[in-house]
This record gives sequence, structure tokens and C-alpha cells, in this order.
Amino acid sequence: MEKDNCQDQEVKVEPFAYALSLIDGKWKMHILFWLWKKKVLRYSELKRNLGKVTHKMLSNQLKELEADQIIIRTEYPQVPPKVEYSLSAMGESLMPILSAVCRWGNEHMPRQSESK
Repeated sequence: MEKDNCQDQEVKVEPFAYALSLIDGKWKMHILFWLWKKKVLRYSELKRNLGKVTHKMLSNQLKELEADQIIIRTEYPQVPPKVEYSLSAMGESLMPILSAVCRWGNEHMPRQSESK
């Protein structure tokens, strides 16, 4: 089994900080979630699924995810222009983590009857 360097006695914050820097941002995990579930989405579909995100925020978060090679932006040369987003191989490698976060949320989210 591969050794987990993050659990070493010596604290190495760089790998953790690097990983967080790639997904840090109010909407990045939401964007990744929808791309994970739907595989390929156009900008308007992403915006509709995300709800209250502004155009500027969504555009910035998509540009950052693309620059960090987490997602792939595919532009089709047609009129009107068509752009699709999908997860890159690096983005796909984050999906076990996202799946674990979903599982954790499912297990710990207060149930409707408990919150009343």
C-alpha cells in the first residue's frame, strides 16, 4: 500500500495547501460536482444548475479551473459559438475526494425531523 505523506510525523503543509488552492473558491466544488454528474455541460447549463452565481464569478471560476487543468473547455467554431466544459484527467482524479465529501454530508446532514 502506498504511504500517505500527509500523515507523516513531520508536518508538510505544501501538498495540502496546493490541493486546496485548486478547489478554493465559492463555486469551484459546485462546478466540479455538476461536471462529475453530467459529464459535459455548456456554460448556460452550468449557470442554470448553480443558481445564484453571477456571470462574472462563474466565468472567473471556470477560467481558473481551466488554467489549473482541472477542467477542459472545448470551443466549437460555429455561429452562434458553442462552448462545452468537462473534467480533465486531473479533474477526474479529484472525484473520489468529492464522492467522499458527498458521503460524509449524507451521513452527517441533519434530517428534517431532527432539526425541529
